[in-house]
Amino acid sequence: MQPFTLNVIKIIQSIPRGKVMTYGQIAKAAGSNRAARQVVRILHSMSEKYQLPWHRVVNASGKLTIPTEEGRLLQKHLLQKEGIVFEKDEQVLLKSYIYDPIEFWEE
Repeated sequence: MQPFTLNVIKIIQSIPRGKVMTYGQIAKAAGSNRAARQVVRILHSMSEKYQLPWHRVVNASGKLTIPTEEGRLLQKHLLQKEGIVFEKDEQVLLKSYIYDPIEFWEE
């Protein structure tokens, strides 16, 4: 497994309940500022195998971007169960719920 992929998996696994990260934020923390699409690919292909909390990953503006309505509703439901409140219909207020993985890497 590539180091970037391993880093992405570890970072996503570290996102605590009630917090979110963006695709770009994960890519940057994993070592590649411009690899947000790779994060999407990793989430899509490895979430089940590594039991990743995929629902805690949102886009740069805090929106839920899963293509299907069913998927977005599931993601919203899972986040709401963790205490996340939506500012708009499917948008997380990032300044309240964003997770900073720097603390994770310093442990």
